[in-house]
Amino acid sequence: MARVNGIDDIDELKKAAGAQGASVADYNKWEEILKDFEELGVQSTGSYQGDLSLHNQMKIEAEQYAEDMKVEQAKEVQQTQQQQPENMVKSDNEQALKATVANGVSSDIMANYMKVFHMI
Repeated sequence: MARVNGIDDIDELKKAAGAQGASVADYNKWEEILKDFEELGVQSTGSYQGDLSLHNQMKIEAEQYAEDMKVEQAKEVQQTQQQQPENMVKSDNEQALKATVANGVSSDIMANYMKVFHMI
């Protein structure tokens, strides 16, 4: 079998098979594989079995990557859920401190106002 370097070569092989009265189902599958390779910038091995094997390996790696990303996202969600109560406690403490300071300042302002009012 001739070395195949791209989709154009597959088309020529299909035409040659058709001229001999044969049809090869693998050519259609191979053409799909080569289109995927072209989109991803992957070099063909030049043989159907090599390209099929490489394509299957790429699918497995992509599925593994997707699974790893799901696990990583689950870890991030879990970490966020664990940190959220801690952050709420810190925020509550900060808000209580701000309220205390604001109350103290407003009480001081009101006391000074009352002093001025009584002086008049």
